[in-house]
Amino acid sequence: MLRNHCHRLALSARLVAALLAALPIASHQRAHAQASGDPTAAAHTHAAERAIEFPDTPDYLSLTCDFHTHTVFSDGSVWPTIRVQEALRDNLDCIAITEHIEYQPHRDDIPHPDRNRAFDIATRAAANSELIVLLGSEITRSMPPGHSNAIFLTNANALLVDDVRAAFEAAGSQGAFTFWNHPNWTAQRKDGIARLEPLHESLIADGLLSGIEVVNEHTYSREALQIALDHDLAIIGTSDVHGIVDWDYHVPEGGHRPVTIVLAAARSAEGIRQALAERRTVVWHRNMLIGREAHVMPVVHASIRVTRAYYPGDTSVLRVEIENVSDAEFVLRNTSPYSFHKQGDLIMLPPHHTTVLDVKTLELLTGVRMTFEMLSVITAPGTHPVLELRVPVGE
Repeated sequence: MLRNHCHRLALSARLVAALLAALPIASHQRAHAQASGDPTAAAHTHAAERAIEFPDTPDYLSLTCDFHTHTVFSDGSVWPTIRVQEALRDNLDCIAITEHIEYQPHRDDIPHPDRNRAFDIATRAAANSELIVLLGSEITRSMPPGHSNAIFLTNANALLVDDVRAAFEAAGSQGAFTFWNHPNWTAQRKDGIARLEPLHESLIADGLLSGIEVVNEHTYSREALQIALDHDLAIIGTSDVHGIVDWDYHVPEGGHRPVTIVLAAARSAEGIRQALAERRTVVWHRNMLIGREAHVMPVVHASIRVTRAYYPGDTSVLRVEIENVSDAEFVLRNTSPYSFHKQGDLIMLPPHHTTVLDVKTLELLTGVRMTFEMLSVITAPGTHPVLELRVPVGE
């Protein structure tokens, strides 16, 4: 995002190295079960405490991606290697290096006629890891159309043209996936409301604009979500990080960058590209999961599981143990016909934790059906899906 960066001085290599040395190091040892169904393939695992973790669904791998990052090669404050190290510590599957193609405030200090340079450095830094690094560029124009990211590029230099539509066409000719950045940015939308212009509609119709940031940095746009639903665009969430992820998103205090969870058939750049083309994305921002119900609910069902249900002692109060194996804290509102012995109707399922509910069933049952409105999951503006848990009762 184009901002006044006068207050952002380039960080010294010594300071950055000291900061990163103090962070927990992730081994980034991710292994996904192969799409071929090979039973010997390892499951998707994470090693770092700060790793962003969401389980795979029965049909797809849950790949965590950040498709909007900057370095000193445009208006960011760090060298490209730092973006790779941050991604490894977050155990991301994929990042895109998306420098502003036109806006180059550091050109006097870091002249670089080759707009692929930051990507080349990041790719070399990631060579001994499993991190997927994509070449991207931020097409940086006034509104309309505003700023857009083209990813899966083969040559960013080709986008450096005067005519804005020609830039989108150059990206399209390389097979890029292009999405609209921060459509609610108050520097270009004074009221913070995302809305389409005729140029956006033309680009969408011609297949040159295929996604939209519903989340950018610290902001969420319900209007952008509605645009995505109305125009069949991929729902995207990104950090748009310019400084250091840990500082911008308070990672040491338990915060996290926004990411796009891509439901991919294979852990590869092509697998991610195909998933984006088929709009199989979910955004995780703060404590919200945002996406189409067909995509977000498989992630929810893979994350929440009933591990045990039984009647303790001589009582008709059913004890139900619910495990959350994801990084999201789910906020639920009870819509079941049952009330709880120790809680009200608002239930919290903390990440990587088992929550115990004492359910007043009034009589001994062999199974119960529990329903919850998922307040921390958004499938459309103002719309929350319903989670249904069918709970068999054991001993």
